[in-house]
Amino acid sequence: MSTPPTSDVDLFADEVVLDPYPVYAELRERGPVVHLPHNDVYALTRYDVIRDALADWESFSSTSIAFNPMANEALTGTSLASDPPVHTQLRATLTENLSPRALRGLKGSITAKADALVAELVEKGSFEAVDALARAFPLEVVADLIGFTGEVRANMLHWGQAAMQVLGPMNQRTAENFPIAGELYAWCSQVTADDLAEGSVGRGIFDAEARGTIPPDTAGHIIHQYLGAGVDTTIAAIGNLVALFAHHPDQFALVRENSSLVPAAFNEVLRFWAPVHAWGRRVTRHITIEGTEIPAGAQVAILFGAGNRDPRHYENPDAFLVERNPVDHLSFGYGPHGCAGQGLARLEAHAVIEALSHRVGRLVAGPEVRVPSNTTRSIEELPVLEVIPA
Repeated sequence: MSTPPTSDVDLFADEVVLDPYPVYAELRERGPVVHLPHNDVYALTRYDVIRDALADWESFSSTSIAFNPMANEALTGTSLASDPPVHTQLRATLTENLSPRALRGLKGSITAKADALVAELVEKGSFEAVDALARAFPLEVVADLIGFTGEVRANMLHWGQAAMQVLGPMNQRTAENFPIAGELYAWCSQVTADDLAEGSVGRGIFDAEARGTIPPDTAGHIIHQYLGAGVDTTIAAIGNLVALFAHHPDQFALVRENSSLVPAAFNEVLRFWAPVHAWGRRVTRHITIEGTEIPAGAQVAILFGAGNRDPRHYENPDAFLVERNPVDHLSFGYGPHGCAGQGLARLEAHAVIEALSHRVGRLVAGPEVRVPSNTTRSIEELPVLEVIPA
């Protein structure tokens, strides 16, 4: 057995989080596991190794998904940061309202909302795609679903962004966002059924707590996950798909010509630009991966984007190809902790892609603006300079 190769890369340096793919390629070639002393983590870099780790919850514990102890402590008791059997019980209530059957009832309204919003933007002829579409649409969908009203609805965006930022190491971004994330934690610890709209999913979670389906005082934790983990990543994915369709008009044309490619196109968006940069796990025992050892108790960094571009798994991985249909991409995770909200994210993104493909012939966009972020890799501004109608 040997120790893994090392690299002096700082995974959370501004230049890395803005464009991680050159670093991912370098780390992948060093080995399937690379020790990063600067971050005190063992990075998993290749597709098969990442997928296997995500499946093995007993060896790779989710009690340390963040890269600082304060965030991990704050997340204790949530389904996001727990292992079975606690995770199994909490997740069942979380996913009850996100099952394919439950989401079928939402499809019509979500599709109609997306089409109306895109129609309005096309009529304008130019727009800022992140604020006007990538943020506006999922924020409205999630707010209606959970039953958020008033102040919470207004705070969703910056609370959701802060909840993801504080998962990083204790750098400046984490420190600046802890007070904002604290507002979300505080609200979730005090929220009651009466604070949420009647007939909403949020009310249903409190009903489950009253029935004893989930432990007492956990409804707020579950609602936190809808907002803390589900909003910022979906915003990132929708912003990315608009940018990629603008940058690759030939690929957008394929979707316009064949509507059955909509799900495949979204899978390729998620593979090509993973919305989540790095995600944590803690190893519970000595782990051996391809002859190299990770010591028990070590912090692991799962690099979804590195696995999604692994040439050992995907042919020509640095090309954006909507006909590829990478249904096994890693961006939704895998195994017991696979993204609980992926059905809703697909429903939202598919509705946006369908609306764009029906109403837009071509998108002409300016350069996207990104800002450094610890966890979510998203576009901050994307000017659509011209919309050529279908």
